[in-house]
Amino acid sequence: MSQTTDSHPSEFDLTPSSRNALRKHLRQLRRALSAREQEQASASLALNLLKNPDLHRARHIAIYLPNDGEIDPHPYMAMAMARSKGVHFYLPVLHPIHPGRLVFSPYYDGIELTANRFGIPEPAFSKGLRRPAWALDAVMFPLVGFDAHGGRLGMGGGFYDRTFAFTRLRPRLAPKLIGLAHHCQQVNKLPIEPWDVPLHSVVTDEQVYRVK
Repeated sequence: MSQTTDSHPSEFDLTPSSRNALRKHLRQLRRALSAREQEQASASLALNLLKNPDLHRARHIAIYLPNDGEIDPHPYMAMAMARSKGVHFYLPVLHPIHPGRLVFSPYYDGIELTANRFGIPEPAFSKGLRRPAWALDAVMFPLVGFDAHGGRLGMGGGFYDRTFAFTRLRPRLAPKLIGLAHHCQQVNKLPIEPWDVPLHSVVTDEQVYRVK
């Protein structure tokens, strides 16, 4: 990666307190982007996602509703649907029976959304079809920070790691896991924790990074 953010820890010196400080710093960076900058970044992200080989054969794709300055995947969604009528999109829903895990519901124009306990809109669990994590082709989720080696920093809830922990045992059957972020959220290096589910790629408004 060619650029890094300022004022971040180097290598593996992240303690819980410094991890929280870095998370706060990177969230402030993305929230500071203007509406125009967010719009331009999302349009560039869409073009980079279209180039990502991890999505070329994907037909069942989970995305997210942007919050807290997160980069918006909706322009990609519109472009992908215009290219192929066989592409279907899904939103994560907090699982009421298995705490800390997600299930995925179809996402389309006109669907009714209700705020979950974090204030994030989601389809009602009790209505409509649901798709389990293993039945998706690709999953996009927002990152707070990332590096060139597959290290990543999320919000700290662990929902995606718990939901996709099965991919360690069945990697060939696993959906492609794709982290999305603004390029300004890049750091030099983040520790890869034992519970971190590996990503296949990270896509920003500037580049596609394949993770080996």
